[in-house]
Amino acid sequence: MKYTQTTLDKLGNILGESDYTVRYERGTFQSGWCLLEARRVVVLNKFLSVEGRINTLLEIIPQLSIDFDRLTLESQKLYEEVIKKTATEA
Repeated sequence: MKYTQTTLDKLGNILGESDYTVRYERGTFQSGWCLLEARRVVVLNKFLSVEGRINTLLEIIPQLSIDFDRLTLESQKLYEEVIKKTATEA
C-alpha cells in the first residue's frame, strides 16, 4: 500500500460511507487518535504526517463496525485488503 494522499482519502471514504466522521484536530492523543463511538467520530492528530495518518487509520478500521454492504466496490476491495493485512500481522 502506497503512503499517498490518495490512499488516505480512500481510507477516509471507507469511514465516510459507514457514517463515521473523520476529523483532524490538535491535542494530546497518546496514540495519535481518539474514537468517539457513540457519535461515530474518529479524531486524528492533525500534526501526523500522511504516512502516520494512514497507519493510524489502518489500525482503527478493523476495530470499527463497518457495514460492508454499504461500501462502494472500490471501498470494499480496500477494506478487504486492510482486514487481510491486519490478520497477517496478528
